[in-house]
Amino acid sequence: MTGRVGLARAFVFPGQGSQAVGMGRALVEEFAEARAVFAAVDDALDQKLSHLMWEGPESELILTENAQPALMAVSVAVMRVLEANGVDLVKNAAYVAGHSLGEYSALTSAGALDLADTARLLKLRGQAMQRAVPVGVGAMAALLGLEFETVVEVAAEAGKGDEICAAANDNAVGQVVVSGHAAAVARAIDLAKARGAKRAMELPVSAPFHCALMQPAADEMQEALSAAKISPPIVPVVANVCATPVADPEDIRRLLVEQVTASVRWRESMIWLADNDAGNLVELGSGKVLAGMARRIDPRLTATALSTPDDIRAYL
Repeated sequence: MTGRVGLARAFVFPGQGSQAVGMGRALVEEFAEARAVFAAVDDALDQKLSHLMWEGPESELILTENAQPALMAVSVAVMRVLEANGVDLVKNAAYVAGHSLGEYSALTSAGALDLADTARLLKLRGQAMQRAVPVGVGAMAALLGLEFETVVEVAAEAGKGDEICAAANDNAVGQVVVSGHAAAVARAIDLAKARGAKRAMELPVSAPFHCALMQPAADEMQEALSAAKISPPIVPVVANVCATPVADPEDIRRLLVEQVTASVRWRESMIWLADNDAGNLVELGSGKVLAGMARRIDPRLTATALSTPDDIRAYL
């Protein structure tokens, strides 16, 4: 495959929710670099995750402990194929960023984390998140059509006593997700509708991610990450927790722990990129969720999604 490599100012990596049975199969059929990534992840987990990704069942693929390493594998496979065809991350991207678990994909693509270590960390992250809160105790809901500051107020009002409700994902303008105890999230839905939300609905998730209820999972990740080797990334990573670039390994380690309970500041991260002349986004991995949100966040952002061999050929 030959051709001029286009300039990408920021590579971005999707998070949970972009998984689908069959993802990555076409990459493996066409590119040896993709086959090597999936084989390495299977070996690291001592699990035929690739078979689950391509054959299902969907009910197992969507489990957090499977979806997280699976999505990372697809993203890194796309990155490896690009590298094999002349894309140099340092020359072709000023920054990388990833949505929630996608931050691990970004760090791996930028050389801060080893692929096998990342697969094991994400497997543990998914298991720890599921263990943190019994099924049915927590919930998440998307509140559409309200400003982030309004959703913060709604979440604060919805939490009562020991019940937690927090703004978990600031995804795009008018697209914010709240997380917490199920009863508090239900109150947030009603409060959001009263505040004029266009839509407010509970999400089909297995746990209340990115809120204080995830503290037991954060504690597990702190222990695991303390033993993980983290190198300086070859390009800075715009981190979810602070919505600014980081490159110091100890800062990365600390922020990955904080990320488990903190809000994903994706809208602010993308605005930071636009403000710093890095608004030409290339999404690497399954689906086109981040590319779809880009123009809703800021009209200065442009986005291309690469998930299939045809996408990659067109980009190259």
